[in-house]
Amino acid sequence: MTGGVPALRRGLAVLRLLAAHPGPMPASTIATSLGLPRSTVYHLLTELEAAGFVVHLPERQRYGLGMAAFEVGSAYLRHDPLEKLAAPLLRRLVERVGHDAHLGVLHGRELLYLLRERPARPEGLVTAVGVRLPAHLTASGRAVLAGTGRAQLRALLSTGTPLERRTARGPASLRALHSTLAAERRRGWACEDGEVSPGFASVAYPVLGPEGPGGSDGHAVAAVSVTFRHLCDPACGQTWPDLAATVRRTAHEITRRLGGVAPTVRR
Repeated sequence: MTGGVPALRRGLAVLRLLAAHPGPMPASTIATSLGLPRSTVYHLLTELEAAGFVVHLPERQRYGLGMAAFEVGSAYLRHDPLEKLAAPLLRRLVERVGHDAHLGVLHGRELLYLLRERPARPEGLVTAVGVRLPAHLTASGRAVLAGTGRAQLRALLSTGTPLERRTARGPASLRALHSTLAAERRRGWACEDGEVSPGFASVAYPVLGPEGPGGSDGHAVAAVSVTFRHLCDPACGQTWPDLAATVRRTAHEITRRLGGVAPTVRR
């Protein structure tokens, strides 16, 4: 890590790693994941523990997030920065494309809509702010899920029963969902056609957070989508690249304003 304050950068990297992990971690694992000397990690953990951002679990020889981290996260939610930053950009997106635009976040196994902007001539879509839909059926949900590992997906969505369907379309099993997500990762954006509401289709692109350990791309924290009238077409992923590019520009700008890291272009 170069520039800025190295100790602060490393301390924040520890907090981000702990936040992304499903449970407390040993100091040795933290050091390995971040590529830092163990002595440095122990020093950082001691300082973070003193400030209340980290707690030490001596019986388990692990470290987890402390109450101060929860307080900061709660304050972030009270400020609603994501919605405030995204709202004007969504309005501009709607002016450019003439369709409904949404900002959604993952809430458990569902996609929760935080913002919605409508064109001057609405197309009759009923999705509203606060509505939750199965994440695996929505373009926004899949844009976020595409950055989730198989083990996390299994823990999130596996119930021993087929995945929910609202129409006759969409993945009905984890295997089918993995295949769909793999195709969307290769394409770089997500789409659905008639899987949520017959006669409507959507394209979506993720909004990314700060970089991960080792300078990796940030993980998806939300997604921007555009929804429009369309008769079901099995080749939807090949037919809307221009619209997806416009959505991508909006998502990248929200990512930038949040201090996130745009994905690496893979050739």
